[in-house]
Amino acid sequence: MKVIIAEKPSVAREIARVFGATTKREGYIEGKGYTFTWAFGHLLQLAPPQEYGYYGWNVQNLPMLPSKFKLSVRKTKTRDGVVDDPAARKQLDIIRSLFEEASEIIVATDAGREGELIFRYIYYHLKCKKPFKRLWISSQTDAAIKYGFRNLKPGTDYDTLFYSAHCRSQSDWLVGMNATQALSLASGNRAVLSLGRVQTPTLAMICARYLENKNFVPETYYQVAIQPDKDGITFRAICDRRFKTKEEADEVLSRVEDVASGFPDGGLVLSVEAKPRKEPPPLLHDLSSLQQEANKKKGFTADQTLAILQNLYENKLVTYPRTGSRYIGDDVFAQVPDLISKFEDHADFGKQATLLKDAKLSKRSVNAKKVTDHHAILPTGERPNHLTNDSQAVYDMVAGRMLEAFHQDCIKEITRIIIQSGEKYQASGTVISIPGWRAVFNDADEEKKDEENASLPKVTKGERLPIRQKAVLEKQTKPKPLYNEASLLKALETAGKDIDDEELREAMKESGLGTPATRAAIIETLIKRSYISREKKNLVPTATGLSVYEVVKSQRIAQAELTGSWEKRLEEIRGGASVTAFRDEINAYTREITSELLKATIPVKA
Repeated sequence: MKVIIAEKPSVAREIARVFGATTKREGYIEGKGYTFTWAFGHLLQLAPPQEYGYYGWNVQNLPMLPSKFKLSVRKTKTRDGVVDDPAARKQLDIIRSLFEEASEIIVATDAGREGELIFRYIYYHLKCKKPFKRLWISSQTDAAIKYGFRNLKPGTDYDTLFYSAHCRSQSDWLVGMNATQALSLASGNRAVLSLGRVQTPTLAMICARYLENKNFVPETYYQVAIQPDKDGITFRAICDRRFKTKEEADEVLSRVEDVASGFPDGGLVLSVEAKPRKEPPPLLHDLSSLQQEANKKKGFTADQTLAILQNLYENKLVTYPRTGSRYIGDDVFAQVPDLISKFEDHADFGKQATLLKDAKLSKRSVNAKKVTDHHAILPTGERPNHLTNDSQAVYDMVAGRMLEAFHQDCIKEITRIIIQSGEKYQASGTVISIPGWRAVFNDADEEKKDEENASLPKVTKGERLPIRQKAVLEKQTKPKPLYNEASLLKALETAGKDIDDEELREAMKESGLGTPATRAAIIETLIKRSYISREKKNLVPTATGLSVYEVVKSQRIAQAELTGSWEKRLEEIRGGASVTAFRDEINAYTREITSELLKATIPVKA
């Protein structure tokens, strides 16, 4: 008998259906010579401190550095305290009996780091020695499942994936458990002050931005603006100098030869520069970029978007959601024309899908070397039915981005006019001549939002234009905006560095904070622990969060670059880098941060 183990019951049921297995038992389904069972996510976790003999919260116990980590059944809180989750314990017993009877085990947990960890923890906890193979698929369609089972991989192919996941789990335990106890003890046990390998630098980023914004002192400055006229069409031009005082600006304003002052030909066109510019289509979505778009367009939290996307995946409508790649290989690209044709009757995208049917598709998102465990998120081509409004919105973001990514360049004409009237004044405007990929959603061009003119009239060098109006503009410098979920997710990709360039941000992903699959949980954890809260669309620290930040801000645990470098190391373990070296480094760091935090003082109300 072959036993197939999935990550959750719904996935096991779908795989069983594809096989034609229909006999339902308690904790599994059987038929056609197969048994289909499941976990409920993480049934097992690294054992808590007391299982290593560290009882209570005591300075003498710190740092806690188990020589070998143990596994423990998932816990749940009851009136009698924290106990083994009875549902987890029961399902583990069922899996144990099935594994004992199995001739072979097929792993069908999610094809990623966490999915591998879920299975391996079960396998090792049960002391199972049976051989196992791995199902590795990027979509839950019947065709993908059947193809995956025809091409099962040896389980050992994913050993380094498990090592990376296990090292991550251990480092989170070591840093989180020790740092939390150390800081809480330093506060006199007045409160549990949770710290973590990823959550603390994320909190530090939010707090630093909040304080920078709150303490920002705006500076007033002045600009001089004119309104030249070309054949009845006026436009605005701004002096290319900023002035600290109104008197300086007024002096410049007085030298403008405008119509009201009796100068009908007051402005000389010094130069006209009109350059076409190609704007390439955006890359396909990974989880993080989709969460950012959903937050901007619909106000969805990162957690909401992930939940919706997971549901779409399990309903066979999109490919694997927890991907960190925005690329596909040539094999997947070969299927794209057929995928695009599925949207020819779409109410919003039909025209563009039809247009692309016979067009040469952009290959900007095609690069097999940049595909990680899973390629970028794509629709599967299955037709959606009766989706909720929220699910439809996220599905359309995936489908629309596919059409954008393989569309033609957007061609713009960017115009700069320099006019002299005393000082030099610049007018700028952008006209989209060929919308290309921008026609899919018809979204506003972000680059145009700060421009003074929607469009500019045709003028020539040496021409003189009447200036209808002139004015001094009083403006103020602005602080960096508070983080919202979209901007925080973007910053987490690059360990807090402000990088707008799409491809440069991609190149830095391995050094980011957390992973696309874990960032939503980081935000929710900080909210659950009352370190941050949502105020409208912004993420702001609470008094407790700020208090913790004040203690840790100068310590390594709050440094985004440090944690980002660990994420890179964890990825390198996937490629065969030393597990022992990483563990030694984490142990040394744990000793250091524990010592630092035990010396800290923090004013926290009881």
